[in-house]
Amino acid sequence: MSKLKEIRELKNLTQEELAESSGISVRTIQRIEAGTIPKGYTLRTLSQTLGIEENILQNIPEEAIAIPEQPTEKQFIEEKAEEVLINYSFIKIINLSSIPFILFPPLNILLPIILMFKLKQKNNVAKQIITLQIIWTISAPIIFMLWIFLKLRGNYTLGILIIIVLSNVFMIIRNAIEIDRKQKLHYKLNFNMI
Repeated sequence: MSKLKEIRELKNLTQEELAESSGISVRTIQRIEAGTIPKGYTLRTLSQTLGIEENILQNIPEEAIAIPEQPTEKQFIEEKAEEVLINYSFIKIINLSSIPFILFPPLNILLPIILMFKLKQKNNVAKQIITLQIIWTISAPIIFMLWIFLKLRGNYTLGILIIIVLSNVFMIIRNAIEIDRKQKLHYKLNFNMI
């Protein structure tokens, strides 16, 4: 006996009554009771009309249905700990590693990236530090070139170069101080480039 017929008879329904309440034709109900396995719309509609799970009408025993394993509380806590684990001493090293290479712009980005991976600090704070250096590396030459081409306030080319370099040193040191005090960045962005 098919599951549909068994359930229909348990609910004291005729094939015509089931067809009327579900909107499925009597002929389709007869085919399913004869052994055709329902699919798609027919399966959903009949299971909703009868108030049963879809797998019952497909003759799949409930034990055979794979229930995804729920992570245990311990696994969940360990995963969250890995995500949140930020070693602020390493973050400070990543931040300060840009200073020796301020005059060699590709290296002021490359060294912090290498340290981020070596020290396993692939977190949002480290990425923001590197993003700040990328933005500074892009904007510093633009500001310098604009100053030269516009010849603003006389010929202070060396002075503007020193101001640009010192602004990056100030930004790095200010972030290092905030990392020590409050374990956050003073200069931060709402996005990451890496």
